Amino acid sequence: MNKNIYVNFAITALIIVAIGFACMMISAIDRIVSRTEKVSEQLTDMKRELKELKRDIARHQITGVASQGKHSGNQTPSSVPAVGKIANLEFYNKNAQSGGRMIFAVSADTKNMNNMVNNDATVSTLWGYANESLAALNYKNLEEHQPELAESWEISADKMTYTVKLKKGVLWHDFKDPVTGKEWKNVEVTAHDFKFYVDVIKNTDTDCAPLRVYFKDLDKIEVVNDHEFKICWKKKYFKSVEITLGLSPLPRHLYHAYDGPFNGKKFNDDHQRNRLIVGCGPYRFVKWDKGQKLIMKRFEKYYGRNYGVMPALEHLVFEVINHPHTRFQALLSKKLDSLGLTPDQWVHKTATSEFGDKGFLGKYKYPKRAYYYLGYNQKNPLFKDKRVRQAFAHLIDRKRILKDVYYGLGRIITGPFFVDSVYYDKNVQPYEFSVKKASQLLKEAGWSDTDGDGILDKDGKNFEFSILQVSNSSIQQKMLPIIKEGMAKGGIVMKIQSVEWSVLLERLENRNFDACTLGWTAALSPDPYQLWHSSQADVKSSSNHIGFKNKKADKLIEEIRVTFDLKKRTELCHKFHRLLHDLQPYTFLFSPDNLRVLNKRYKNVRVFPLGVPERIMWVPDAQQQAIAE
Repeated sequence: MNKNIYVNFAITALIIVAIGFACMMISAIDRIVSRTEKVSEQLTDMKRELKELKRDIARHQITGVASQGKHSGNQTPSSVPAVGKIANLEFYNKNAQSGGRMIFAVSADTKNMNNMVNNDATVSTLWGYANESLAALNYKNLEEHQPELAESWEISADKMTYTVKLKKGVLWHDFKDPVTGKEWKNVEVTAHDFKFYVDVIKNTDTDCAPLRVYFKDLDKIEVVNDHEFKICWKKKYFKSVEITLGLSPLPRHLYHAYDGPFNGKKFNDDHQRNRLIVGCGPYRFVKWDKGQKLIMKRFEKYYGRNYGVMPALEHLVFEVINHPHTRFQALLSKKLDSLGLTPDQWVHKTATSEFGDKGFLGKYKYPKRAYYYLGYNQKNPLFKDKRVRQAFAHLIDRKRILKDVYYGLGRIITGPFFVDSVYYDKNVQPYEFSVKKASQLLKEAGWSDTDGDGILDKDGKNFEFSILQVSNSSIQQKMLPIIKEGMAKGGIVMKIQSVEWSVLLERLENRNFDACTLGWTAALSPDPYQLWHSSQADVKSSSNHIGFKNKKADKLIEEIRVTFDLKKRTELCHKFHRLLHDLQPYTFLFSPDNLRVLNKRYKNVRVFPLGVPERIMWVPDAQQQAIAE
């Protein structure tokens, strides 16, 4: 009995010891786990600090290269962000994580990359990523110019002389000349590059007609030293502030890399150099696979790094995808990160799992600062009589097109100014769809159906014309048959001629067309000279491709150019709006909505009056994706 008591006591003691040992082991394991977690956190912090250290080292290396470069000789700005010294600094996230890419789609390739001689919207966009101006508009406040390449500027009281001081240490992108094979590195942007830009535009041998009209009253640029110059205007022009502060430099070492005077015709046809983009902005040109894609990469020597505006995204890729359906499928399969949708896609194809709260794609809708139109070649005798053009406006059922083609995602317009601006006269009402009114106007213009075949004729000729259609435009493919149907109701035969984008541009340049349907971006402070002044009607490659000439219009345009008072200038623009509405050289159609989709991994996505800037976006490290170079 006593023996059993001792045995039980021994067993109980062993159990107590075992439990105590187990508790000690559990405590030890907890301490190890806790320490492991702390070590893991420390490793994560060390990785983050190492990444920041690498950025700081790169920043100092860049500063050193810039200051020691053969063509520089000047210290770059301090690496400490200079608050108020750079445009739109307030919208950048200082904690944005660096890296990643954004892949866009473009509907058609372009003939070259020289934005000076190629008036293509895609090329203009690419130059916007690669280059910068003296100043830029604030994303929120479009009345405020903020510094980019300029350190400061002074404007004379009469707004005829502008004195500009440049930031030091701004570098051109490094590149290899495709003709000479010479490599250019660490070349600083100077006042001479701004003078070269203006000289090229004003050279009548260069195909810069759309740009040249804005510089016709700019007299000269006087270089004071490498970092200071004066812009002198010979005549007052209300856009002189905007144009002066919007000046960009042009790399003379690329476009004038030969002895002797500058050759404007060589500049137009310098095919190898015109395949490049060399700028001083945040993204540099990497390569262009014609008909396939174009790649841009962040310029690590970009001066904006020292001011806190270095973009976070490392690569921008532009894929050439002709068909809207193919572009949309590429978006769904994550081969594209950003895409502008057609109205049909926006309404009928975004109710799937890829969109919405749980989807990976976000939708953004906002007004597009643009308008679409039908333009009539004024050299064609069919379109000489304004009553004919007014009749066309009555035969185009814009309400039906807005409903059936645009699904209501836009607004019918009546004139050439942005519909939400003060310059647009909202009292001007669209011509109503009325076959009766159209028939009356055509009859007054001498057109009637003399042989009873349902087609109007005059002097033995039927009323027939062709309109150019962009072959891969789904909007035009739906819209033009509706317009053709309306024309037929009025006894007019309209033939639709589908052509590639490059062919259409060539036809416009050579005035080899009857009618076309296209769009223009509407300027914030519009100057109608480029599109509507008679002096541009016979200039090859000018924007006045319809050959519009009118003395009343010319007088209004010339008054607008020299009127600084906003109220008076608005009144003149309203008169011009009403004049065009009466003359109808264009049938003004719509101002559409911007319908954009972005992958949701992008952060700091913000919609401003001028759009959704990619420069301020970023992607968390874990979600960043590379490109296949």
